[in-house]
Amino acid sequence: MAQGKLAIKARIRSIDSTKKITKAMQLVASGKLQKQKSYMEENREYAFYLKETITDILSSLSESEHPYLAKREGKSITIVFTSDMGLCGGYNANVLRMLEKEIGNEGDIIMLGSRGIHWINRRDFNVVSTMSDLEDDCYNELSQIADECLRKYRDGEIAAINILYTKFINSVSFEPTYVTLLPIDEPVEKKEAYPIEVDFEPSGDQILDTIVPMYLRSLLYSYYLETKTSEQASRRMAMESATDNAEEIRETLELQFNQARQAAITQEITEIVGGVNALE
Repeated sequence: MAQGKLAIKARIRSIDSTKKITKAMQLVASGKLQKQKSYMEENREYAFYLKETITDILSSLSESEHPYLAKREGKSITIVFTSDMGLCGGYNANVLRMLEKEIGNEGDIIMLGSRGIHWINRRDFNVVSTMSDLEDDCYNELSQIADECLRKYRDGEIAAINILYTKFINSVSFEPTYVTLLPIDEPVEKKEAYPIEVDFEPSGDQILDTIVPMYLRSLLYSYYLETKTSEQASRRMAMESATDNAEEIRETLELQFNQARQAAITQEITEIVGGVNALE
């Protein structure tokens, strides 16, 4: 019985140690989440107005044959965002599950994040590039990826540029999302009471040559910030759940310890009473 109590006591100490770690990680993830949300929200407003500008231009270029608007057959390239660290619940698993479901082993893959790199290296995918350990100010690195994808698109090596990222909805809700960046879908024309005729200087196609690459770089960075925010939110939730589970296990072990101690006391009292009766 004494050995049982000692074993339970050792497990309680181990659970307490684990709980301290998960609680600390939860607090760190909460701080990072607030920081990432701030970055994401600031960039989201810029990306929104840039998208509005692109939409207005495309509405006036419905007859354009610009390569960024052309739709053709061929393979696509997909940029996939995963995390560099674990302990973030089902965050990476959900993204990689969608990768298998939506794309399979067709098309080229650019994998970002060490978790995704380790996963995809053990499977039959056509990986053309990988990158890990991206920081918040990784706009230049992402721009290089966007520019290389644009080069392949213009040269006809690929027919579409896609991205698989985790969309941030709120602090407890986020979901993997698969979107096409190029070719750009022409917006549905809105009927206006007083149509506005737009003149471009330089021409509309020349403007697309400049603004679409800028748009693609900005959008890629915006999706990265959403992904990082979702990662920290998922990690915070995972560590909060782990802390709560540790507390429940500790309470169960304390109950077992008290039951074992009470049984030991009862046994000792029984032995004493039995010894006294034997002397009488």
